[in-house]
Parts: sequence; structure tokens; C-alpha cells
Amino acid sequence: MNNNYVAIMAGGIGSRFWPASRTSKPKQFLDIMGTGRSLLQMTYDRFLQLVPKEHIFIVTNQMYSGLVQEHLPDLTPNQILCEPSRNNTAPCVAYTAFKLFTLNPEANLIIAPSDHVILKEIAFLTQLEKALAFSAQEEVLLTLGITPTRPDTGYGYINYRSDVQPTAGVFKVNAFKEKPNRATAETYLASGDYLWNAGIFIWKAKSILNAFEKYAPEIHQILGEGHSCYNTDKEQAFIDQHYPTTPNISVDYAIMENADNIYTMPSDIGWSDLGTWASLHAECEKDALHNLTQGGSFVLSETSNTLIRTSREKLVIVKGLEDYIVVDEEDVLLIFPKSKEQEIKQLTQDLEVRFGNRFA
Repeated sequence: MNNNYVAIMAGGIGSRFWPASRTSKPKQFLDIMGTGRSLLQMTYDRFLQLVPKEHIFIVTNQMYSGLVQEHLPDLTPNQILCEPSRNNTAPCVAYTAFKLFTLNPEANLIIAPSDHVILKEIAFLTQLEKALAFSAQEEVLLTLGITPTRPDTGYGYINYRSDVQPTAGVFKVNAFKEKPNRATAETYLASGDYLWNAGIFIWKAKSILNAFEKYAPEIHQILGEGHSCYNTDKEQAFIDQHYPTTPNISVDYAIMENADNIYTMPSDIGWSDLGTWASLHAECEKDALHNLTQGGSFVLSETSNTLIRTSREKLVIVKGLEDYIVVDEEDVLLIFPKSKEQEIKQLTQDLEVRFGNRFA
């Protein structure tokens, strides 16, 4: 029996990709890479090479269940877990683990975001096969750690025991570190003992539930009461009633920073969390002047290091622009310095105060 499963987390809003990403249709449902497939579809396609479609589950917010069905029509309703509230990743992970444990007590699963880029797919799948083999045999909480290529201040880091001979390429984790400043990130990179935290987890459902029982008992108790409801027509009613009462906390804070059986696999898989327009610009193919264009027809002069995205039928003429983000949606035109894109998230909050939900 194949005990391996994949749960794809697809409930985020993706506010840093505004105005393309909106509350009603966030970035995981967009063709953000210009491939003809949404990020969610690309993630699903990737995991189909690892497990059968019946073993892929999507965890999303209730308001996106229709979009998930539209993008992934091969899934049954039972494969779409609908959260009635945004309570962060710990309740999301616990809900998934309870559901899959009820389905198969030997369930061995990968939990991964829906909106990341993996350029080296074969290496990625090979690492996951090794990880699943390890987690199936041991009661461990395993995470893929990304071998850092630069002192990035936008990612959390994993400090691991590189001095200890690994088992099957798996190392013991010392600690998780928050996003560092530049000097600290340079120290991490130079030491060789740090990896980027990609938020890709591998464990048996039983192993993570044991960790919740020990380190986050309130979440375990609340969602454990639904044992008889999972994978039945009573599941959604139970979740609607009880899920909003769970603590709002990430799985990193609730479990990963407390448990003593945390391991990592250093991985070189061409990973990006694709969190911002600048990261999209960095990952995609560009012209000789480092411009990335998506959508219409473009005539660019004296323009460099710029991202321009617009509707396909539009002719765009740009002269004298350097290091900018230009995103043209039906109701919003954004022209923003790429170096200040971290302000976009705050901008969306300011616009909500001024215009309500009109442009959210």
C-alpha cells in the first residue's frame, strides 16, 4: 500500500503581489510565471510525479474552494480541506494530520506551500523520496533546508549540526532563526551551518500528532474531538464550528522550535518562495537589459532592470525607466520603484482604509 501523501497549503492572500494578487483571487491562482499554468497547478503537476492524484490534498480558505476545484478538476471534494478562518499554519497542519491519520494511520506526508518555484524538479523529487523513506521509518519531524546562495535577509534560517555524520543525508537541527539583518546573514552564509527555511515538511501523520499532543495540546484537543467526523459528511460542520477556536500560531512557533526530534535535509533544488515582484524578476528569463515583460506587446528604450506586466491585448511603450515594477490590471495601474517594493504590503493596507475593499 502506498502510504505517501501530499498536502498543499493554498490559503494565503499574497498581498506583496498586489495588484495582480487580490483577496478574491490570490497569487497561487495566477499564471504569475507566464507558463500558462497557475502556481497551484504547477505545484500539483510537480507532486503528481511523486504520488497518485488521489493522495494529493489541498488546504485552503473556504472562500477559495471553488477556485481550487476550477484549477484542479481531478480532485474530489474530500481532497479539499476548507478552513473557515485564518488561524496560521499550526491549526492547518494539525487538521491535515488528523484527516489523513483517520484515512490511513500509516500516512506519511509532505506539507508544502502552493506558490513556490522549484527550478530543479528532479533534484527536488529525489530529495523528497529520500525524506519520505526516512520519515516512514523514524518518528521525526523533517524539513527540507535550502542551501543558501546569498546572505538573504528575507528568509528564516535553520541552524543544523553539520559536524555530525548524517544518516541518509539527514542532519539534526539545532535551532530555527528568524529573518536576520545583513551582517548576521553574512555570518550564517560563511559558517556553512545554516540553511534557508522553505517551509516544506515531511513526517508521518502520527509523528506530528504526537508532537501536537505534547507541545500544542490545546490545538490537539480541539481538533482531535472531530476524529469520527473526518472524511465523512460531518467533517465540514465540525471544522466550521471548532477550527476558529484554535490558537492563531504558526507550526514553527508551536512545534518546530520546541520539539527535540527535528531534522533537516540540505537541498539544492533551485528554490524561491516567490514572495515579491522582485523575486519574480530575479527568477524569470529577461532581455539583454534585464527587463522582464509579461502580457502585451512591448517597445522599450533606455529601460533596464524593470518588470512590466499587462494584459495581452495592450501595446506598452516605455522610455527611460530603470529598476521599476509596472503592473497594469483592469482597475489598477501600479508604477513602483523595485527597491521599495517592501512598502507594497503596507500600501494595500492604507488603500483599504481609504477605499474600503474596492481594490483589495
